[in-house]
Amino acid sequence: MTKTNPFEPANTVVVLDFETTGLSPKQGDRAIEIGAVRIKQGRVTERFQELMNPGFRISSFITNYTGITNDQLQSAPPCKEVMNRFADFIGNDNLVAHNASFDARFLDAELQQISRTYAGSFACSMLISRRLYQQAPCHKLGVLVEYKSILTDGVFHRALADAEMTARLWLLMLDELQSEHGMTPISFSFMQKISRMPKGAVSRLLKME
Repeated sequence: MTKTNPFEPANTVVVLDFETTGLSPKQGDRAIEIGAVRIKQGRVTERFQELMNPGFRISSFITNYTGITNDQLQSAPPCKEVMNRFADFIGNDNLVAHNASFDARFLDAELQQISRTYAGSFACSMLISRRLYQQAPCHKLGVLVEYKSILTDGVFHRALADAEMTARLWLLMLDELQSEHGMTPISFSFMQKISRMPKGAVSRLLKME
């Protein structure tokens, strides 16, 4: 898949989150909800949220974890319909997710089923937070929201709520890089670079920029 836009500004992205039937599309797991927010120049301009019917019943564990029930999914549109709409929503924007390898696997698998692709690249807010917030007790989304005093309605493990929180975390990281290290503008590729660096090298990188 050809990726573009690595040098686009980091404050113009689509932040997404999937709820799924399990951990791996290679094991037959499917998406059951997608939530996303579009950020343009540092502001949320659009939101996307839809349940989708995977074609089989989900486990009680997933229902307890997400709050999504089989009755809700039975009346939801099939995955292919929702993912076609979501592919249109993404457009050419770059993508952000917390634990992006998980969401990228499901995005790739669901889009492959309908012969769709996307043009942008992924960045992982969790990997970046591990390098910028090395003193945090851990780097799960809920812990970081509390650690950085990010406003929240207290809802987690629903796709749009988690996408909203990830978007706020992403913008906070950009704001702190600008205010504490004088970086402006910040490119998407620079944030990707941070996510791949050894933790011990991050402070040196920030001083050089």
